[in-house]
Amino acid sequence: MQLINKTTKFFYLACLILVLSQLKGHISKTQVRSYWRNSKHLFTRLSEHWQEKQPFLDTTPTNIPSIHRTQPLVMNGGDPYIRALMRTITASEANVKRPYHVIYGGRYIENLNSHPQVCVPIVAGPNVGRCTTAAGRYQMLDFTWDRQARKYHPNPSGIWRWKNYSFEAKYQDIVVHNWLSDNHAWGTDIGQLLREGEIANVLKLLSGTWTSLGYGIETNSMSAHLQPIYQNVLQEELN
Repeated sequence: MQLINKTTKFFYLACLILVLSQLKGHISKTQVRSYWRNSKHLFTRLSEHWQEKQPFLDTTPTNIPSIHRTQPLVMNGGDPYIRALMRTITASEANVKRPYHVIYGGRYIENLNSHPQVCVPIVAGPNVGRCTTAAGRYQMLDFTWDRQARKYHPNPSGIWRWKNYSFEAKYQDIVVHNWLSDNHAWGTDIGQLLREGEIANVLKLLSGTWTSLGYGIETNSMSAHLQPIYQNVLQEELN
């Protein structure tokens, strides 16, 4: 949206320059300056109007480079080792200002009553050309969220087949914490592996689900820093 906004303003600016060049010799310099001032005011109003028309998505810049730590979780309690792992996953999946609200591509969504289910075209990597519904702190796909929320969400609304699973920040944390703590889901005790210092093996194990953890198909600039990030945030969680 921000790119379109800038492009629109440049288009109008180019049109103005073209018109003024055609009128050269037919209007005074005072009139040229007046037209220019009025046009600048118009560009400002157009920009304000455009922003007012974007209630659904917030295009605040989302790149927050950090190779040291990620934001604390919203949920209280839980296994500190699993909590540190969750914050480590965030580092390569959603290391932004508002991780619980971000969808693929860096845009923000406000309504967390349920998974947003916005399918955004993938622009890079092995899945380019497809679209993804990845959303939230853990960039969970809509069907992944639905499947895991059915098992681990503590407070669904509705009844039977019409249950709704709130996507609010604390529930994103709780569902993922409970999922990672389920030995049957992963075929091993992740918490125990972390206590034994096996963070590399845990990241490998999870790379089929979160593909940016350094051993999957979509590594990024944060992937190489995940193990030291884990050690840093683990100390915070233990303290």
